[in-house]
Amino acid sequence: MRLLPRSSAATAATAVIAVTVLAALPTAALAAETPGAAGFTITDPRIRESSGLTASRLHPGVYWTHNDSDDGPYVYGVDAATGKTVARVTLTGIGTPRDVEAISLGPDGQLYVGDIGDNRNGTWDHVWVYRFPEPKQLADTTVKAEQFTVTYADGPRDAEALMVHPVTGRVYIASKHERTAGLYEGPERLSAGGPNVFRRVADVPWVTDGAFSPDGGRLTLRGYFTARTYPWKDGRPQGGGTRVSAPFQGQAESVTYTADGATLMFGSEGANSRVIAVPATDGAPDDGSSPAGPPASGAAPSGTASARPGSPPQAGGPAGEDGAFAKGALVLLVGTALVIGAKRLLRRGPKN
Repeated sequence: MRLLPRSSAATAATAVIAVTVLAALPTAALAAETPGAAGFTITDPRIRESSGLTASRLHPGVYWTHNDSDDGPYVYGVDAATGKTVARVTLTGIGTPRDVEAISLGPDGQLYVGDIGDNRNGTWDHVWVYRFPEPKQLADTTVKAEQFTVTYADGPRDAEALMVHPVTGRVYIASKHERTAGLYEGPERLSAGGPNVFRRVADVPWVTDGAFSPDGGRLTLRGYFTARTYPWKDGRPQGGGTRVSAPFQGQAESVTYTADGATLMFGSEGANSRVIAVPATDGAPDDGSSPAGPPASGAAPSGTASARPGSPPQAGGPAGEDGAFAKGALVLLVGTALVIGAKRLLRRGPKN
């Protein structure tokens, strides 16, 4: 995903926004990775737009990722111990990828790659999901992948998050929109014989990636500034979820659980991008909302200081804690608004 057009005006606007937001962000929002957790840096110069991330089941400590647009039909295996690429998989039988945004590992041992982005702002009449078995050997290889056509019951959507439930194998996609983002459920089994219609099942915040916990009991969704974990029951996210202390990253694009479910790994685009480890929460609701699905866009951001990771400020806590959280939330929301406003302004372009 490209947040803004690649032009001098876009670069200048992005720089101004970044300086403004970073100058005002509270320390907690710039979450450093947790001591003892195993983060890593992706060192492969070919991986400049890591846009999805999933933990390998066959190869402990290896994470599968891919570039956004302008690369090719490639998936990379990166060793967290060294940050180096230990496998590049070339996909055949799928045509030319358009805007690859997400990757997830299913219970069938297959990797699902979501070519679901839409740089035309949600106007493609269909997108694709590719599927292939996770390689048993770590080496450069070529595989023939299955290709599935995806449509949405309520019309085209721009999306960056694809999650395969680790128990049922059902595929979910979260669309990306500042006001009308939604979680979409695919058919029980994908079919290569015709369009697979995804239907909206819940409202969600602005989402750039998501992941199920390995046991299927939690769903974590992240955006540019926030992340929340929701209990998952009966095929739906429950309640308002729990804030996760997600790190602030330049272009926050990916999240996955470690294979044991104890840690969330947050990634971003860019050369030599850092994948940051944060302890996973249990997904218990932290507010009084009813179990009607995730909150709308504008949900309280993460990065708060609290006794329990992801929990709200407690009454009687350290002086100023509630005020600091409110200030941090306001700053992050203003930053989001600036980014969205700049994107819209630059999209219109100069008037003749």
